[in-house]
Amino acid sequence: MSFIDFNYIVHEAWMAYDSSREIIRIEDISAKVSTNHVYRITLKDHNFIVAKLSYFGKFEHFVEDHTIINALSNNLPSPFENFLARSLMKGNELFVHRHQSEAIDAWVVFYRPIKIKNKLPRRLSEHQIKQIGREAAKFHKACHTVRGTLPPSAKSMLVDVDGLLNDLNTEEGAFHFHQYSDLIKKQCETFKENYGKLDADSFDTIPVFVDWNIGNFSVNDNFRFFSRWDYDWFRMSSRIMDFYFFSRVVSDVGDRTIFTYNIDILMEERFILFLKSYHEVFPLTEKEILLLRETYRFFLLTYVVKYGRYFFHEVFATKLQKETFDIHLPAIDKKFDPKPLLKALNL
Repeated sequence: MSFIDFNYIVHEAWMAYDSSREIIRIEDISAKVSTNHVYRITLKDHNFIVAKLSYFGKFEHFVEDHTIINALSNNLPSPFENFLARSLMKGNELFVHRHQSEAIDAWVVFYRPIKIKNKLPRRLSEHQIKQIGREAAKFHKACHTVRGTLPPSAKSMLVDVDGLLNDLNTEEGAFHFHQYSDLIKKQCETFKENYGKLDADSFDTIPVFVDWNIGNFSVNDNFRFFSRWDYDWFRMSSRIMDFYFFSRVVSDVGDRTIFTYNIDILMEERFILFLKSYHEVFPLTEKEILLLRETYRFFLLTYVVKYGRYFFHEVFATKLQKETFDIHLPAIDKKFDPKPLLKALNL
């Protein structure tokens, strides 16, 4: 992408939001592995606002996701009533600025700053794993409680997988994936077949944030969820969509700067410990445990293969996609065994 003045776009967005409040500084505070842009805007009155700028996917989906999240943040019951960062409104509506030019179609949303407490340690103790399991269950339960009050979502797992299959038939898709197109098609069809066998469309749909990287949320001194601020991978789906990243949070390896998306962590005793604690608070079903394999497959196909070059800078995207094609996708049906998980939960 040629040089684009993102600061200018953010400034333009703020002027459209409230031109009466002058900006004195715009700072890029983006995560350096991602293509998304996050800015801290300092105003003349010394208050500050956070801006998020995105330019991939569909504008309508960006607006839809943030509208749902804002409704969720207002409707969540205690103790999660202040857990999610809230976007700014203008009048009765969520404010989203769209900048369109020959160079880029970009969208900006503003967030109120949110308090941050403790970041999780890179490797959790068994006690901490149990606590995170209970907290994840309580949060999912709260999201499940208010699911009927949220705006509708147009996205679904099947829609995304069909979208990837369609991409393979485009000139751009053929260029990026020509070497692996047969593998991708086979994995997409396997997903659709297994998803249908599980009747997964009948599962309850709740808000899920997918990426529970330890840099995206904080906890208090008692290891209870305190704040969450990153919404790049949000969707309305089965709660099982969140579990692969929770398995990464509690894994024996722990959080690493250099990482891969392997399936082995779903088989670890530490993840089973997490599942047991979660299950005590918000019980899982046998079919949901079986769906774990397909949500992992979906994650690889969608977030790594389809969107990887948008989510990650090129050097990371290339590495993660090659590992996915050469190692992770072929290993799914060989390595995933639900029996130990089902046995641990008495399902």
